[in-house]
Amino acid sequence: MTAAELLWQPFTEFAFMRHALAACLALAIGCAPVGVFLVLRRMSLVGDALSHAILPGAALGFILFGLSLTAMSLGGLAVGLAVMIGAGAVTRAGALREDASFAAFYLISLSLGVLLVSKWGSNLDLMHILFGSVLAVDDGALLFLAGVTSLTLIMLALFYRMWVVDSFDPDYLRSLGKSGAIGHGVFLGLVVLNLVAGFQALGTLMAVGLMMLPAVSAKLWARSLPGQIVAAMVIAAASAYIGLLASYHGNLPSGPAIVLTAGSVYLLSLLGSLVLRRGATCRV
Repeated sequence: MTAAELLWQPFTEFAFMRHALAACLALAIGCAPVGVFLVLRRMSLVGDALSHAILPGAALGFILFGLSLTAMSLGGLAVGLAVMIGAGAVTRAGALREDASFAAFYLISLSLGVLLVSKWGSNLDLMHILFGSVLAVDDGALLFLAGVTSLTLIMLALFYRMWVVDSFDPDYLRSLGKSGAIGHGVFLGLVVLNLVAGFQALGTLMAVGLMMLPAVSAKLWARSLPGQIVAAMVIAAASAYIGLLASYHGNLPSGPAIVLTAGSVYLLSLLGSLVLRRGATCRV
């Protein structure tokens, strides 16, 4: 097998592979900056909680309309926003911290989603919703992904300074009143929207992987925040490309292959960081 056959033939020969690559590149550009801010704000597990929280909405869309990505995405978006608003209300009331309230809502939502699919679906349906199928992305899904990515980049440009301040000095941002709350709400809304977009390609369980793993890896490669955002995008895009090739040539599930590739990059980055740190300590 030549290098061209190994690296390019799947995408030149099959339209579904080109669609999958385009979808994953859009996710890489949109999800990576959101993941970087989640890491910066010490909210990494909130992304995981919200990715599971959209399951009952996706399940309801499936029960009512079958395997319609549009219906399942709208259902997931509605439930994800409801969980976000509910957890935020609990936090503002002073009953629980934000991470604890998100954890409680996510567990309730996840259990409800599994119950709905188990009652009115099948194990195959549950696997499809949980793990997705990036190779089944159609033109409508690509347009949705492109729209979410564009909106994410626009909001990033508008709220960048506010999110940076909120990450390092949230008390100061709260002193600004409503503007701080609006910025925080917009950020969490983008988290939900990008997870719903990721659900279309990678499923509810895998969507958060392309958001968080490149962001965590980027923190080991770059010191500045803009550098981390660019590094996360590059790592996410490379992981998607390599993961798709591995799934094609190895006959593997595409979503897990992509996330495992991103996980491998993280482990290698962590190992390299530890080696360099140890070497610097020895020189001192």
